Amino acid sequence: MIIREKYLNQLIETKDLNLIKVITGVRRSGKSTLLLQFKDYLTNSGIDKNNIIYMSFESAEWYDIKNYRDLYNYIKSKYNGTKLYLLLDEVQNIGEWEKAVNSFLVDIDADIYVTGSNANLLSSELTTLLAGRVYTVQIYPLSFAEYIQIYPFKNNEDKYKMFDKYLKFGGMPMLASLNDNERLMVNYLSDIKDVVLKKDIIARNKIKDIVFLDNLLQYMSTVIGTLINPSSIAEFMKKNGSSINNETVDKYLKMIENAYFIYRIPRYELKGKQLLKTQGKYYFVDNGLKNILSGFSSYDSGSSYENIVCMELLRRGYEVYVGKYNDLEIDFIAISPEEKIYYQVARSILSEEVENREKRSLLAIDDNYKKVILTMDNAYNKVIDGIEVVNIVDFLLEEK
Repeated sequence: MIIREKYLNQLIETKDLNLIKVITGVRRSGKSTLLLQFKDYLTNSGIDKNNIIYMSFESAEWYDIKNYRDLYNYIKSKYNGTKLYLLLDEVQNIGEWEKAVNSFLVDIDADIYVTGSNANLLSSELTTLLAGRVYTVQIYPLSFAEYIQIYPFKNNEDKYKMFDKYLKFGGMPMLASLNDNERLMVNYLSDIKDVVLKKDIIARNKIKDIVFLDNLLQYMSTVIGTLINPSSIAEFMKKNGSSINNETVDKYLKMIENAYFIYRIPRYELKGKQLLKTQGKYYFVDNGLKNILSGFSSYDSGSSYENIVCMELLRRGYEVYVGKYNDLEIDFIAISPEEKIYYQVARSILSEEVENREKRSLLAIDDNYKKVILTMDNAYNKVIDGIEVVNIVDFLLEEK
């Protein structure tokens, strides 16, 4: 079992602070494991195990707790005046859970950690009740750097073989236990996709048009890296016999986003310094889940590399935008308090035509921020016209 130090350290650093620690992310990305690892940390640091209450609301053990009153009464019955550490897994299964958590802050001495697989966990009601008291830890599937902790490579050639597997099947943590059995890996990814759809999208939002949802997800897996909006999607669907309007498309996209299955990256106009609300690009949380929808035969494609880079930038904590400068496009603008970096992603720039195309957008930007082309070529960190050229695998393995 991988110790995901980045996420675990965030919980350790905020231990005993008067904040609700909210761990969110796509289903089966490792939230429950992280909570159990933190439980082990608490025990090993001397916390009495009787003061640690771990509850997984997907277990039949807790089926009798159906709403916030049940949860409140149970926890209150365990309180003896000594600080409790409450680890509440998949807490969104409890009706109005936030009311119980808000009461714990008032009525008992507790350090509270919750997980959930839907962005509605951070609903307006929660933020109203717990304003200023929420610390969010968003967890993603394994990065490539984490992935190779399971399959350590011995030489440079091996790391590319490992990356090819990562590109194809993604980084959902449970894959590590399937012994490279591709049939089992495909079945597992398909199961994750079905569970997310059924539990986190269809059931949660009471969706009736399941056929349209399936068709929409299938379509989204084929337009990665393409500027789209709800109107253009609705237009495409109409040509294929659907009568769905753009408002419905927008609603469905938000439901899928709320399940952390896809991420919308907004478009930023560099020259006018403004966000363009009408268009953006969508990326899947994991390449394996994308490939289940789009097909594994096309896993080694430009859009697959772009998807991996986008999720890595988000994982590293950047604000990410797709850029526009006049009529030119920049694949990603990554912004943090410390830096701003422009990225172009291309499978190869060995062709002079492709190299010039990828450089053109970056060279047009009139500022001094770092500019990078990420490629699968063996770049060995060369610089072309002031633009760094970095191998994608090396980029993913950078210390950040």
